[in-house]
Amino acid sequence: MRSGYIAVIGRANAGKSTLINVLVGEKVSIVSPKPQTTRDRILGVLTEDDYQLVFVDTPGIYKARNALTDMMMRTTEQSAKEVDFILYVLDGHEGVKDEEFELIEKYKALGIPMAIAYTKIDIMPKENIPLDMAKFADSGLDLDVFPISARKGKNIRALKEFLVSKMPEGEKMFEEEIVSDKSERFMISEIMREKILLKFEKEIPHGIAIVINIFRLGENGVYEINLDIVCERQNHKAILIGKQGKAIKEVSSFARQDMEKFLGAKVFLTTYVKVKEDWRDKPGLIREYGYEEFKD
Repeated sequence: MRSGYIAVIGRANAGKSTLINVLVGEKVSIVSPKPQTTRDRILGVLTEDDYQLVFVDTPGIYKARNALTDMMMRTTEQSAKEVDFILYVLDGHEGVKDEEFELIEKYKALGIPMAIAYTKIDIMPKENIPLDMAKFADSGLDLDVFPISARKGKNIRALKEFLVSKMPEGEKMFEEEIVSDKSERFMISEIMREKILLKFEKEIPHGIAIVINIFRLGENGVYEINLDIVCERQNHKAILIGKQGKAIKEVSSFARQDMEKFLGAKVFLTTYVKVKEDWRDKPGLIREYGYEEFKD
């Protein structure tokens, strides 16, 4: 039996969460085209007869602009130090830049076995792939590089087999039926946040927190979910609600559909929009809204 922890590290929007969801075979992290989608350290667990891979989804590497993103970056740094393997996810569509090599060298210096997942090869010019592979060869980093497409499933099996081969001998760390360390309540709040990220533009989604007030299964088999959408400005609240409440009704409807799919039951969803100015720079509110810095 081989088992171990794999930190999935990379710049914001490199495709880390999508890759983990594909590797695990279930949705354990929300995804969107926007940076800062992942805020927490989330474990995705893949268990087979002879191995267990525990993927550590981390916040994307991003220049800290407030107390929340500063905490997120510290969580990423700490997570990278306490695993058996580091999988650095690089957005192939964006190309290999000098600053990427600097980041890769930084994590390689930790002395933990490491490889590169070169993602999004399905949406990039094919002629760019050998050019970027040549850059890796010339860099002197001496790391295995896997060009992959998580969305199309290209080279995912080869990457998975490679990761298994790098895991130490050991017993399972989680029971077979567990695919994540996060609760249903957490995933419900993330589904709501994902739909807001997908619907609204610019800065508004990044200033959103979701607070679950009620999460319970009724005797009729229907989940009652009552939640607050917390934003940072009054004008953001107006945009989130929309004219005659159209925007909030629409995004809530999309979220409810995914919640029902995730829970396998009907959902009665009630949403409210509240304002807490600059909450991302207030440690007390950050903790109140469920964001805790990961510490060993």
